[in-house]
Amino acid sequence: MSIGSLALVLHAHLPFVRHPEYEDFLEEDWLYEAISETYLPLLLVFDRLADEGVPYRVTMTLTPTLVTMLRDELLMGRYARKLDQLCELGAREVHRTRNDPVFSRLAHFYRDHFETLRGAFRERYKRDLVSAFRRLQDAGHLEIITCNATHGFLPLMQQTPEAVRAQITVAANHYRLTFGRDAPGIWLAECGYFPGVEKYLAAERIRYFFVDTHGLTDATPRPLHGPFAPIYTEAGVAAYARDPESSQQVWSSQHGYPGDPVYREFYRDIGWDLDLDYIRPFIQPTGERKNTGFKYYRITGKTQDKQPYDPDAARERAVTHAGNFLFNREKQFEWLAGKMGGRKPVVVAPYDAELYGHWWFEGPWFLEALIRKVAQEQKTFQLVAPSDDLAEHPENQVATPPLSSWGAGGYANMWLDGSNDWIYRHLHHCSRQMVALAKEYPDAPTLVRRALNQAARELLLAQASDWAFIMKTGTMVDYAVRRTKEHILRFQRLHEQIRDGRIDQGWLAHIEGKNNLFPEIDYRVYRPG
Repeated sequence: MSIGSLALVLHAHLPFVRHPEYEDFLEEDWLYEAISETYLPLLLVFDRLADEGVPYRVTMTLTPTLVTMLRDELLMGRYARKLDQLCELGAREVHRTRNDPVFSRLAHFYRDHFETLRGAFRERYKRDLVSAFRRLQDAGHLEIITCNATHGFLPLMQQTPEAVRAQITVAANHYRLTFGRDAPGIWLAECGYFPGVEKYLAAERIRYFFVDTHGLTDATPRPLHGPFAPIYTEAGVAAYARDPESSQQVWSSQHGYPGDPVYREFYRDIGWDLDLDYIRPFIQPTGERKNTGFKYYRITGKTQDKQPYDPDAARERAVTHAGNFLFNREKQFEWLAGKMGGRKPVVVAPYDAELYGHWWFEGPWFLEALIRKVAQEQKTFQLVAPSDDLAEHPENQVATPPLSSWGAGGYANMWLDGSNDWIYRHLHHCSRQMVALAKEYPDAPTLVRRALNQAARELLLAQASDWAFIMKTGTMVDYAVRRTKEHILRFQRLHEQIRDGRIDQGWLAHIEGKNNLFPEIDYRVYRPG
């Protein structure tokens, strides 16, 4: 019998970026890089473990916007072409480095790596990664949970309850259509919680959500077991808290595993290093440089003099770090077990999925080694999903977490700051207008219904927390501002046309085709009551 439970949680999310009006659009690379560097490598790890009969349970968010993009024929066709380009670059690199024993080995490594990914994408997964994840859930290896429809930050939307409800209800319906069941849990975007949001979760039969550590330790009344057991909210939905110790071991820029000098250096890429004429076919059509995924150097240390990357040494170090993580969790559970009053402690270790592979290239190797070690080298704890823990421990303390989030500061300052606060007066105004429209048109005729549904989509897209986050961090700010303004302006134009009874059918069809997520949406989700 194990004395503890470890819940590994991977939050996979990207904002909805789809630009059919352009042949090549830089921000779409966010999706293509994440597929090559995170989603495909994780699927290959999960399937290899399943094929070999290694038992495991991992919780994974697949956000509605990410699922929509992974199932979009236009985007998947473009990604297939990107893979072809990467394989072509791999062949060229093998030829270019043929007389250099160090870099030739790395070129062969990347060529083989991308050809493996291309084969898996086309042959094993038939360009449908969502179905591959669903099969792993149906087999009991993954527990896939949902997220707010467009990753809206709910604490800053509570002035309009219908807007909060819409983010949750649209997501829950999308999950049912995608995975054929109710969502067992939800990752509240940015772990953004405010008291009362749980009633909307309960209405969709969602059983649990996550908060940052202080979301439980500062709950009222104070939880007896701190962050190592869930609490039930008044609506009966459970809240689980992030364990700071296991998170720091991976996340910390100073002490976390990804900073090891043996691991691959993220910020050195041949897209920036090589001669422009040589690399031009594989960067932006404008000639602007960008990352290609071919990175030949290791972190080395805090120096510009980077040493060549050694994949074998890096894989060995990932296995070592997996052993260290395992050892630390065993000792943590041994210490906790005597202080829980008979309740088995549960340690929740949540991470952005893109850490594994994108930011930390060796992350999937680490995860595979850890899962194997948990299954074969210890009996102290087990891997669980939160629903497994609730089934084993159906009785838990009732408490109310405070308004909180994860990220810098732990509340809302990443999403409400001098750099982005201007967006909220517009979002609140549009939300109130959407509620009024839904109330005024209880059963709209076909054309008006289409316009109302598209207005709902545009509002949801404008509410994505990604845009405020980008404005705060100062990366790709122009794009985030543009996206926010475009969705608000489209919403306002639709609102005006609906009110005036003069809907531009050609323009409506155009934006329906461009922002084509949530085909099942019903604008009446915004009706009061």
